[in-house]
Amino acid sequence: MMKFVVLALFVAGTYGCGVPTFTPVVTRVVGGEDARPNSWPWQISLQYNREGEWRHTCGGTLISDQWVLTAAHCISSGKEYRVAMGKHNLIETEEGAVFMGTANIIVHEKWNSFFIRNDIALIKLESPVTFSDTIMAACVPEAGFILPHDEPCYVTGWGRMKTGGPIADILQQALLPVVDHATCTLPDWWGSQVKETMVCAGGDGVVSGCNGDSGGPLNCQNADGAWEVHGIVSFGSGLSCNFPKKPTVFTRVTSYVDWIGSTMVAY
Repeated sequence: MMKFVVLALFVAGTYGCGVPTFTPVVTRVVGGEDARPNSWPWQISLQYNREGEWRHTCGGTLISDQWVLTAAHCISSGKEYRVAMGKHNLIETEEGAVFMGTANIIVHEKWNSFFIRNDIALIKLESPVTFSDTIMAACVPEAGFILPHDEPCYVTGWGRMKTGGPIADILQQALLPVVDHATCTLPDWWGSQVKETMVCAGGDGVVSGCNGDSGGPLNCQNADGAWEVHGIVSFGSGLSCNFPKKPTVFTRVTSYVDWIGSTMVAY
């Protein structure tokens, strides 16, 4: 019964999940390209209030009509946050965009900022959002599922266009093939810094996530054609946003499906 309740929480009503009205133009973020408007309708911009001005700080993923998945390191105590949904260009007024405050922010109880462990948080919106062509939820994958090596997934976000550069105004997307755990933990890759609760993608020195993409999704398409959120952007190389053999490291969502479900039930 508990499993049924948890799965029901992820159902997104008449719009379902993970099947955007506007299909992403997926061709072969840093080294990425402008996304097709509203083709990743679960992508949110997490914004904080700085002296009355709302500023983008991280990405996130809408996984139900009232819950957003993001990274623990994106959350600072004492800050006021809001969630921007249905956005494509952050500096333009766009029809269909919704801005909503937060009712609760739950950071994983074992989040460790020094070792970057359990880098996951949930945000409960102040009220349920109405799904539309521009706002819908991504699917949450099955617990424990491991992505195969070279699986073609996409990172999306408004992060910096290059190392040290400005954040993007327009949502970016970039193909990041998955790097299996055995490769990512090699000594000249990430070594022991990467745990089994993480997933690596990229590392070719051309495309990667960057500052400002944190908290955003690793989008992977399942066998039925729906997009699932398999990762939460966690960390990358401190030397460069696209350093060879230092792929973007994501919190592996399938390691935390039970935590996500139990948290949503509790709050």
